[in-house]
Amino acid sequence: MTIEFKPIGYVKTSIDKMPRHWTVSDVEGELIIDGQYREGLKDIKPGTKIVVLFHFHKSQPFDSNFLRRKPPHHKEIKGVFSICSPVRPNPIGLSVLDVLDIKDTTIHVKGLDMINDTPVLDIKPHITGMEED
Repeated sequence: MTIEFKPIGYVKTSIDKMPRHWTVSDVEGELIIDGQYREGLKDIKPGTKIVVLFHFHKSQPFDSNFLRRKPPHHKEIKGVFSICSPVRPNPIGLSVLDVLDIKDTTIHVKGLDMINDTPVLDIKPHITGMEED
């Protein structure tokens, strides 16, 4: 089975050193979404949160040596599926970002933990269980 993803856009930011995770980030930047997806962005509003799925395009290739790792902020070795390492069998990341503004197909966000030019794979609503989609 082959699975292919096409980016819907990319990240634009001027920050060189990113925080390790969106939960500890105040970094602002933009998601530049391809114009063909303009209509799909219509209901994203400033003041809301969005879930962004992205490709860890600069990660080194995964091999079995990365199944167990000691992240710098943990005391013990952990399995790859219990940590947020960018080195994964499928290098897909997830961040929950604050929408500051949206103009046309550019979403100004806060909480970035993605480097400049990171491919954006999808955007989903941030649902806490109280809302309906």
